[in-house]
Amino acid sequence: MRDLNRSTELRKIAEAESLPISIEQLDVNSDISVNDSMSRLLSEHDHIDVLVNNAGLGGGGSIEELPLAFFREVMETNYFGALRCIKALIPNMRERRSGCIINVTSIAGRMAIAPAGSYAASKWALEALSEILAQEMKVFNVRVAIVEPGVIATPIFSKARPVPPDSPYPHARRQRALFSASLTQPSSPFVVGKTICEIVESDSCRLRYPVGPDAEPFLKWRASKTDEEVVQLGGTTDDEFKSNIKREFGLDIVL
Repeated sequence: MRDLNRSTELRKIAEAESLPISIEQLDVNSDISVNDSMSRLLSEHDHIDVLVNNAGLGGGGSIEELPLAFFREVMETNYFGALRCIKALIPNMRERRSGCIINVTSIAGRMAIAPAGSYAASKWALEALSEILAQEMKVFNVRVAIVEPGVIATPIFSKARPVPPDSPYPHARRQRALFSASLTQPSSPFVVGKTICEIVESDSCRLRYPVGPDAEPFLKWRASKTDEEVVQLGGTTDDEFKSNIKREFGLDIVL
């Protein structure tokens, strides 16, 4: 964790359930923090069997209206943060010819829908990195898996940037409305944790794992559309957008 002061709840759970959990301070955005932490852990334990890259920032907003610094911030955590941790551990896994790396991306890593430019770009980048890493590590018996959650009820939505009231772009408020409708029957983050546990405990070499009840439907929807049809959706009116969402996903959204 970046801030150990936020570990109180986790420590209580670990104590109550007698779980052998050690909470370490780690900032995935810092070369020094990652290298120091991983070096110390490898020195203490000799090896690390599993790496789960789950740290992430949201990033909704039109490309014009989001500052360039925000794009860098999202990419730094979502992509370079995972890459730092991977590079710190793969030499040990390669030499041992054993290990498992799980990168948590998103269905946004396989479908680019406005206004998620900064977020989707970072997840697409991590998807590509993961697919190539899986090829490179295969000869060393190190497994790589990509977990792709759909709309999951996590604090990421409460941390979303406010929509500019005078924005000429309708896409952010439409996205918020779609998420709100999807979250009326929220999917617990435990479904993601369960999938990660199943990957670790298996010997499967499957690469991608869409997670959550809406993940596969969203991906199948995108696969059924041409690029031009998706682009055209960005130019619909609010009424047309609401009608499309109702027809395609059975969701009633309020704009």
